[in-house]
Amino acid sequence: MRGTQYALLGLSLFVTACGSSSSPATPSATSVTAPTSATATAVTVTGTPPAVGTSAQYTAVATLSNGQTQNVTALSVWQSSNTVVATVSATGSVTGMGLGIADLRATYQGSQAFNR
Repeated sequence: MRGTQYALLGLSLFVTACGSSSSPATPSATSVTAPTSATATAVTVTGTPPAVGTSAQYTAVATLSNGQTQNVTALSVWQSSNTVVATVSATGSVTGMGLGIADLRATYQGSQAFNR
């Protein structure tokens, strides 16, 4: 009976030792996927106009050619149509400067959107 116990123990250790590997597996050429490049097909801008003397964060979201959306606030070029009314930073932070109307525009990969 004692010999049987040792045989089972030895088999158990062999399976455990063969089941783990300390070296990483090398991917085959067929398992590597090349990254796809998606482009912006549309951009939307959202934000609440700040009161004079305060700031608010605006957001730009791009709809990509692969159907996904991506926050591109920090990647967009921001402009205000009327800096007497509102200024906008490179990160989309809008500051109310005075009363009036201003279009706040974000441009990303040639697509533009604005929020009034």
